[in-house]
Amino acid sequence: MLLVLASLVLAAVVAPFLILALGRRAFGVLALVPAAGFGWVVHHFRAGSFADGGAFTSSYQWMPAAHLSFEVRLDSLSAIFSLIILGVGALVLLYCWGYFDSNPPRLAKFGGEMVSFTAVMYGLVISDSLLLMYMFWEITSVLSFMLVGYYGERASSRRAAGQALMVTTLGGLAMLVGIVLLGRQTGIWTLSAIPTFVDLENTSYMLPAIGLILAGALTKSAIAPAHFWLPGAMAAPTPVSAYLHSAAMVKAGIYLVARLAPDFHVIPGWHLIVISMGVFTMLLGGWMALKQRDLKLILAYGTVSQLGFIISVISIGSREALQAGLALTLGHSLFKAALFMIVGAIDHTSGTRDISKLSGLGRREKLTTILATISALSMGGIPPLFGFIAKETALSAILDEPLLVGMPRKLLMVGLVLGSILTLTYALYFLYGAFATKRASHPSGGGVSEAVRSAHRIGPSLWVAPLVLTAGTVGFGLYPAPLDAAITTHLDNAAPLADGAHATHLALWHGFTIPLLITLVIIVFGIIGYWQRDLAIKSQFSAPALGSADDAYDSVVDFFRRLSLRITASTQRGSLTINLATIFSVLILLPMVSLLSGDRVSVRMQLWDTPWQAVAAVIIIIAAIATTFAVNRLSAVILVGVTGYGMVGLFVLHGAPDLALTQALVETIVMVVFVLVLRKLPAAADLKVNGPSNRLRAWLAIAVGLSASVVTLFAINARNATPISVFMPELAKDIGHGANAVNVLLVDIRAWDTLGEITVLVIAGTGIASLVFRNRSFQRESRLPVLTAHGRRWLASPVEPEKAQNRSLMVDIVTRILFPSMIVLSLYFFFAGHNAPGGGFAGGLVAALALVLRYLAGGRTEVEATLPIDAGRILGTGLVLSGVSALLPVLIHQNPPLSSYYWSWEEVPLIGYFSLPSAMFFDAGVYLIVIGLIKHILVSLGSQLDLEEDMRKQRARDRARSLKRRAARRRQAATTASPLPSAPRGDHSASLDPTIDDAPGKEHH
Repeated sequence: MLLVLASLVLAAVVAPFLILALGRRAFGVLALVPAAGFGWVVHHFRAGSFADGGAFTSSYQWMPAAHLSFEVRLDSLSAIFSLIILGVGALVLLYCWGYFDSNPPRLAKFGGEMVSFTAVMYGLVISDSLLLMYMFWEITSVLSFMLVGYYGERASSRRAAGQALMVTTLGGLAMLVGIVLLGRQTGIWTLSAIPTFVDLENTSYMLPAIGLILAGALTKSAIAPAHFWLPGAMAAPTPVSAYLHSAAMVKAGIYLVARLAPDFHVIPGWHLIVISMGVFTMLLGGWMALKQRDLKLILAYGTVSQLGFIISVISIGSREALQAGLALTLGHSLFKAALFMIVGAIDHTSGTRDISKLSGLGRREKLTTILATISALSMGGIPPLFGFIAKETALSAILDEPLLVGMPRKLLMVGLVLGSILTLTYALYFLYGAFATKRASHPSGGGVSEAVRSAHRIGPSLWVAPLVLTAGTVGFGLYPAPLDAAITTHLDNAAPLADGAHATHLALWHGFTIPLLITLVIIVFGIIGYWQRDLAIKSQFSAPALGSADDAYDSVVDFFRRLSLRITASTQRGSLTINLATIFSVLILLPMVSLLSGDRVSVRMQLWDTPWQAVAAVIIIIAAIATTFAVNRLSAVILVGVTGYGMVGLFVLHGAPDLALTQALVETIVMVVFVLVLRKLPAAADLKVNGPSNRLRAWLAIAVGLSASVVTLFAINARNATPISVFMPELAKDIGHGANAVNVLLVDIRAWDTLGEITVLVIAGTGIASLVFRNRSFQRESRLPVLTAHGRRWLASPVEPEKAQNRSLMVDIVTRILFPSMIVLSLYFFFAGHNAPGGGFAGGLVAALALVLRYLAGGRTEVEATLPIDAGRILGTGLVLSGVSALLPVLIHQNPPLSSYYWSWEEVPLIGYFSLPSAMFFDAGVYLIVIGLIKHILVSLGSQLDLEEDMRKQRARDRARSLKRRAARRRQAATTASPLPSAPRGDHSASLDPTIDDAPGKEHH
């Protein structure tokens, strides 16, 4: 079970690279993975592994108090839906081989997303934990967003993708609230625990909990009024549509209803909610399908109608209704996937899906026409196809359903009969629109349209997958025993037969029965509806009579957009001073009001433990006050840094060398970052503010400091239990095998916090580079660093002549001497940090400071020579290393994430005793991330700003030279245009050469 999931995940990771290497043929290779999973599930069905409640289970405990354990279970119902997901998924991937013509990079991305979709849907149906199922549930929404938005350059694709994401995610959030409410009221946090709860109908808040869960299920399955997102998703490529409509996404809601219905149908309101919405959706979708002119939209609204049909039947909850609902689900997967693939083949060859532009295709593509006809007739419920068996089973179940008595049964039957008539009508309408020869609208060319005449032939790569599905529709129609056996296995598990009752089975012929008579009525009126389709189309309103759900969605989104703009405009005035004042005011009021209105404790204060603490405090106070009077920006930053170094002294006096070391390194790095930023700002700050404004700021600062001190004071004195810090050294030694409690806390005991924080660091570093580089790429070609000084240079990079005067020989020498020592010190901190002051964070900061030193000495060329590796790769490597070290305990030893391991060797050659905690690998990721972050900062705030400044200066020099050249040309032109002095009449001795003096002693200019 987990091997299938792991194989699908691995295939999703490999898919982009495989497609880039093999092209479209890679889809055939990728299809083997879900096909193998399909075969595995079929094997276990045949072996009886799911009979008598049999199931494959696996559980990995993690945070059991929060019910977040990884619990999966493949039982009979999960296996049925796995057959749909894996079988159709394999055929859709095979279909992609022939559907796509080229191999652009986004096709590689598409392949990974499609396989991921299969993996996530499979993970959803095997999840036993409700919260784990919710995680997969929401991932399907994200993947559908990415797949529907495949053509991201089209506004229609972007809108459809966003609409699908918004609607299904909103339903998913409602479902999450329902899951939490259900768990709090009943203690049920797994699907397998639901049948064991004996009194669901009398438990408080069951209807709200189930209503919220159904909100997620019904929106995912496009049940009205959330039906509109599914036709909009037709903006996706046809393989996505085929998979989305037949086996993935929409089937998630049906799976959840099928899972819950046998137990939750006893809750008052269940049938009223689900059945009424399902029947309305069936009628609405069928009616809307008749007015569409796009083949995909006809099928899309047909899917909406069929989903309403399935939901209304399967939600009844009885054994017979479950049998009918599962048969309808399997039949729908077979014919709807085949029909969408055929539409994709038509679009691929003719370039259109518009039925007004298609004429004569049936005579040209006979095999495709036969496959489409069989699948469409199965959708319409025509014997001897499997769709007929499923529909007749549904009619039989409703006629004899004991859970529906009187008017509810009759209304449901009337609704399903009308919906089935519409289904057959739009099925025939689809066949006519796609394959008929329309001589009236296309009189030239024998009734063959231009699109069909210019179309190329549909090749095997486009009709093999529909052929397999159509063969299943015919084969299971003539011999439904295999599917009946799988469904019966689940029915025996979920809804066992009462004593003396007889099981019903899927069969093509049950004799002359009332359901057969109703089927004949449906067929007759369906044919009449198709015959009078023009009348039906004309009778539809030009605008929806009850309003458009799509327009309602736009109105809701527009309302919240305008509301957010107004709120933002009223709270974010564009003034940093006002924003900070608001934040600080809240910081003052809320804690102080809570403190004054609550029970206060007695306060014990001690001025200091040693007078040196007072000295450090005085230094901090003086530096803070001096900062408020500093006009020069750099001076202010230095004074603020003094307060930080004063905190270093306080940490040292309190016996916390690890915190002192980290604080000192962080202050130094922050000082460098500030200096890099301040280079682009004027040296002096403009502090021309009036007196009242200064006084308000001063009072606000005093109030913040006073309130923070008072609240902290009372919070410290309010402690009435032994602090956990007392046990930290012992826990660090016993659990993390380290004597440095601070480092063990960061990389072991509370490593989840650290993992989140380093992720934020990666995002921050990337964000800084993005802001500085804007729309330019900040990737760098990476190579191995070789730090060699050539000739008489002390550093690795050459000195540019125009910058030689700004280079200090002493700084170069100091950098050359200190850099190796700092790198060695950083490695010492990294390796010693588990038992002594240091760790990956401190070691990374020291290495980063060494890199900063080389930048200050040699500029951007020196940084590139020192560490010619792309900062993004360093960050990514560090994050992957920490993430893998977090997940390996789960994958290898089936332990909770970030479980610690410790290895020791008594005798290592040349070393002796040697020990290695597993947390060191996590710490190595932290080390790399700190270095990568500082490299990103130096490249963006340092090197890039240097480059932009050099470019600005070069442009200024070029403009100056250009102005000089233009001035010289103007002077030359003026000289050429001025008249020469004329010689005296008759005097032919005057020379025209201006270099010859006209008279002795006269200076010539």
